[in-house]
Amino acid sequence: MAKVAVLMGGSSFEREFSLISGKNVCAALEEAGHRTVPLDTNDQLVPTLRSERPDVVYNSLHGKHGEDGTIQSLLEFLEIPFVGSPAHVCHRSWNKDALHSSLIKYRQISGETDGVASWPPGVFIAADAFKSMGAATALDLVGERIPGGYPVCVKPAHGGSALGIHRVECQDDLGEAILDALSYDDAVNIEQWVEGVELSVAIVGTGWDARTLPPVEIVPRRGFFDTEARLNHELVDFYCPVRLDSLWSNEEEAQAIRAEIERAALEVYRAYGVVDLGRIDMIWDGGAARCFEVDVSPGMTNHSLFPVAVKAAGLSLSEVLDELVRQYV
Repeated sequence: MAKVAVLMGGSSFEREFSLISGKNVCAALEEAGHRTVPLDTNDQLVPTLRSERPDVVYNSLHGKHGEDGTIQSLLEFLEIPFVGSPAHVCHRSWNKDALHSSLIKYRQISGETDGVASWPPGVFIAADAFKSMGAATALDLVGERIPGGYPVCVKPAHGGSALGIHRVECQDDLGEAILDALSYDDAVNIEQWVEGVELSVAIVGTGWDARTLPPVEIVPRRGFFDTEARLNHELVDFYCPVRLDSLWSNEEEAQAIRAEIERAALEVYRAYGVVDLGRIDMIWDGGAARCFEVDVSPGMTNHSLFPVAVKAAGLSLSEVLDELVRQYV
């Protein structure tokens, strides 16, 4: 049995998600026989960690401070073992614009030139470029710079839970969407809007020992998988594993596509160097797996994608988290 400090809450826009995730993680670890110490992240966090002396920390923080390397670098400084990716990995994965450069570098280093993961092309613009450099006067160029033109996806360059994400149909609506995205972050990504089968692939393990869990197919009942749909299960349907007829009419071909989807997820996971667990979000557009987000601290609410995949794999959240915790004890 280990003493596990479970970090939750925090001050990010995703605080409420985190509190629910943390409570579920505590319950799962206690079911496995561990003692948990639930901790919100405030000015008493470090003194409490030093006095409690946990064997290991599980990070259930979402968003800023939980996924950007802040809490990880603090734990590394304190020399407290923790489940999940180290600070340098979190810092890189926090920036959604880093996906293409990370994959290219990984392929160059590994020699894997036959990679299958791809990404939606787009542009990254910092808030300061709008505030003090006149970037807003060049928004008429977006339709030319983004392959295929409108519609485009506007989203904060950092963060999760679909906060600040917009589908923009024309230039007239672009400014308002950018302003909303920048209310959550100090930079914005404007990307090609990709249509297809939305998927999330949960992964457990590290490096070449990492393994995928069954891909989750996400079918919103209206619009896209936005923040409201992530909070309200009545607004979205999950199918896990992904329905084969969503991928192709021929079963054999559909199985091959599913294998390619899982291979793409593992490629992105390894390219970033994600440790222990994570989630790769993507859209299968009929020809390629278009990956758009790496989540190093997957949600663990009752409606979150990672637990859905765990259940579909015939596992329990308790045994998966127990396996991860035990390697640090």
